[in-house]
Amino acid sequence: MSMAQASDRCPAPRLAGLPPVVSGCTVVLVLGSFPGAASLRARQYYAHPQNHFWRILQALWPQYPLPGPQDYAGRCAWLLARGLGLWDVYAACEREGSLDTRIRNAEVNDFSRLRTLCPQLAAIVHNGGESFRHARATALLGVPVLRLPSTSPANASWSFERKRAAWGEALAAQGLL
Repeated sequence: MSMAQASDRCPAPRLAGLPPVVSGCTVVLVLGSFPGAASLRARQYYAHPQNHFWRILQALWPQYPLPGPQDYAGRCAWLLARGLGLWDVYAACEREGSLDTRIRNAEVNDFSRLRTLCPQLAAIVHNGGESFRHARATALLGVPVLRLPSTSPANASWSFERKRAAWGEALAAQGLL
C-alpha cells in the first residue's frame, strides 16, 4: 500500500466546537453549523475575515460601533447587548478544512438547556442550510425557527446587500431593529 493510499484511510481529526455566547437577555439565537478552521484557531465565532457575519450586524446597527476583531470579548458583549446569542448545531465533528460538506460523524449540541440559559428566547435563526438541517431539534424549544442565508464566503451566490436585507428582516421581525 502506498503512502497516499494509507493517508486516504485516515479519519479527519475530531474537532470540538465553541461554547455558546448567550445571556439571560438573548432574544434571538444565531446557530451556525460548526466553526471554520480560522474560527477554531482563534477560538472565536466568525473569525474568518471574509465572513460577512460581523459586517452584516454592524450594517444593521451602525449607531453602535462594533469592536474590532482583536477585541473578541468586546464583540461578544456588543452582540449580547443587541439581544443576540451565538452557538452552533454541532458540538463536535470530524472535518478537514472548513466546508460544511466535509463534516462527518457530527454530534449535535444539547439545545434543551437553552430555555434555562435564555429565558427571553423568542426565535432561532439558522445561519445557512447545514445548520437548518437541524431545525427540528431546535423547534422543540417552541420558538420560531428561520433559515437565513449563510454569511460564509462560500455563499457567493448571495451579495452582501442581499444577505444584509434578509438578516435585517428577520431581526426586525423580533423587535431587535
